[in-house]
Amino acid sequence: MSKENPDINDARRKKFVKNPIIGTKFTIAISSAKGGVGKSTFATNLALAMKNLGLKIGILDADIYGPSLPKLFSINQKPESKEGKLVPINKYNIQCMSMGFLTEEQTPMIWRGPMVTSAIKTFTQKVEWKDLDFIIVDMPPGTGDTQLTFAQEIKMDGVIIVSTPQELALQDVKRGIAMFDKLNVSIIGLVDNMSFFNGDDGKKYNIFGDGGVKRTSQEFNKNFLGEIPINSEVGKFGDLGKPIVESSPDHEISKIFYKFANKIKSIYLGD
Repeated sequence: MSKENPDINDARRKKFVKNPIIGTKFTIAISSAKGGVGKSTFATNLALAMKNLGLKIGILDADIYGPSLPKLFSINQKPESKEGKLVPINKYNIQCMSMGFLTEEQTPMIWRGPMVTSAIKTFTQKVEWKDLDFIIVDMPPGTGDTQLTFAQEIKMDGVIIVSTPQELALQDVKRGIAMFDKLNVSIIGLVDNMSFFNGDDGKKYNIFGDGGVKRTSQEFNKNFLGEIPINSEVGKFGDLGKPIVESSPDHEISKIFYKFANKIKSIYLGD
C-alpha cells in the first residue's frame, strides 16, 4: 500500500484562498517531477514563442535552489525596488524574475521550507508585474514546498508537465500527475522532450525509449501535447543566453514551440 505525502493530504483537507498573481491574466506552470529533462529550456522557449505571437509575457523562475533564467537569458543585473516591490528585469521584451538575480552565481541557497515559501510569496505578490497576458512559472523539479505553496495559495490556471521518455523519468511524472490531481490543479498536458534523434543517415533513433510520455498521458487520461527531438542547437543557443526561438525563429525546433504557444493561446484566449 503506497504512502501519501501528509502535506498533500493536509492541503486537500484545508480550504486555501488562492490569490492571482497581480498584473497577469493567466498563470501557467511548467513542471517536471525529474530534474534534467529540459524543463527550463522548454519554459523559456515557450515564453519567447508566446511573446512573438503578440502576447505580453512574464517568466517567474521559481526554482529557488537552482535558478536557470539568469543563464538562459544572459541576465547579470539585480532588479530595482519601487515602493516596496521588486521591478522585473525586461529581456527580449519579457518581464523576468528569479532568485538568481538576487544572489551571486556561486552562492548556494541553504534554505528550509518556510524560507522557500516566503520567497515564492514575494515573487508572486511583491513583484510589479505589469499588464501580462500570461506568466510562465518555471517550477523546480519534484513535488516539494514550492509546488505545494503554488497549489495552495496561488491561482494557477494550468500546468504543463515536461519529461523525457525513459522509464526512470516517467516514474516521477506519474507522482507529479497524482500530486496536481489531488491538489485540483488543471494539467494542460504532457510534453515528450528529447524524444528522439535524427541521425545523419536519415534514421530516427529513440535513444531514451519510444512513446513513454504518450503512453503515460493515455494512462492518466491527460492530453499529449507533442514531441521535441534532440537537437544540439537548442543547448548551444541556451548556453549563449539567447534561446533558439529568439536566435533562430525559423528553426524546426522553434516551429514546434510556436505550435505549443498557439495551443495555449487558443485554450485561454480563443482563436
